[in-house]
Amino acid sequence: MHKVMEIIFGWSYKLLKSWHVNETLASYFSLLFDLVLLYFLAYGIYVAFRFVLVRAMIMLARRTRTRFDDLLVSNKTAKYIAYLIPLLFVYKSVPIIFRNFDYWEPIFGKLTKMYIVLLVLWIIRSIFNALRDYLKQIPRYSDKPIDSYIQVIMIVLWTFGITAIFLSLFNISFKALLGTFGAISAIVLLIFRDTLLGFVASIQVSVNDMVRIGDWITMDKFGADGDVIEINLATVKVRNFDNTTTTIPTYSLISDSFRNWRGMLSSDGRRIKRHILIKASSIRFLKDNELEDLKKIHLVSAYIDQRQTDINKFNKTRNIDKSILINGRNMTNFGLFRKYITQYLQNYPGLNRDMILLCRQLQPTPHGIPLEIYTFSSDKRFENYEYIMADIFDHIFASVGYFGLVIYEMYSGDVE
Repeated sequence: MHKVMEIIFGWSYKLLKSWHVNETLASYFSLLFDLVLLYFLAYGIYVAFRFVLVRAMIMLARRTRTRFDDLLVSNKTAKYIAYLIPLLFVYKSVPIIFRNFDYWEPIFGKLTKMYIVLLVLWIIRSIFNALRDYLKQIPRYSDKPIDSYIQVIMIVLWTFGITAIFLSLFNISFKALLGTFGAISAIVLLIFRDTLLGFVASIQVSVNDMVRIGDWITMDKFGADGDVIEINLATVKVRNFDNTTTTIPTYSLISDSFRNWRGMLSSDGRRIKRHILIKASSIRFLKDNELEDLKKIHLVSAYIDQRQTDINKFNKTRNIDKSILINGRNMTNFGLFRKYITQYLQNYPGLNRDMILLCRQLQPTPHGIPLEIYTFSSDKRFENYEYIMADIFDHIFASVGYFGLVIYEMYSGDVE
């Protein structure tokens, strides 16, 4: 190979010398001619190898079932490899072309070597990009922070590559370079603070399974409320439900508080936890004639009969004076309404009755007595969940009046 290259690039100098051209002038003209020839040869090698490699990779991608080779084509891996062949040819040719120029030969050799190192890193980057796109199409890897892993690997490779370039360009020993890095480590840490924090955070997020791609997260500090679409070394991208995009620093996921709704989405139901305020003055004991009217409500008619029998038996055995309702045991309109709502929820088709289902009274407030519904919707989709919750409370608002209860509303001062 070396002999062939000497023949290709050496004949112009010999020809000029045979014409008795001045040696210095012959060297410069020969160098100029060899550089032009090198350019055309390198370009010809590039075109040939690009044609062969790209065609071969396209044919391979069409014949195989895997998508990985298709992604190599789309990420232009073959094109970058085609650049590498003529570069190696140039690198081998430099000592021959600059044989009469001892000063320029190491400079051009080092520049060519630097370009080769950068190109190799670019080829590796295109392969990793293809691997990233391929893994994202596999369901078990689609929610993993693949971008973070690849970015970490590429940072390490770029660090080694740039270090190799510096060692080659300035003839620095590796030991001396380490000593220099140690001296400026504080500045390096300051410059790459966010990168280092993001690196540590991305590892913790992945190892602890805190966030996956596709998770619905809420982070009030950054106004994020939507699905995670990308996790990389420095940032996490969230597509909010209003179709805006929020970018969150990766290290904020371990330094600040956020809510991940993945557990709800993977569970058997989505929680409904909402209350209404009942005016305290509307709560009272029920008289017998009122109970007879309320027996017409199917969901509580059997309960009223059973409960009334037990109460009457209790009061009779203890000779309770029932001329005043407060004596003995009695039913209240609020208690009966809670029973009615419980029965209504148990019969409602959109709820998961295998999970908690209750209608409870909370701590009284200056605005009334909270009556809370605590249950789970079997349909977790946002629009269906909202419809189910609204449908339940529509019924509650409409049925309160049948039990003589009043919902608290703040006085507005309006006169009808």
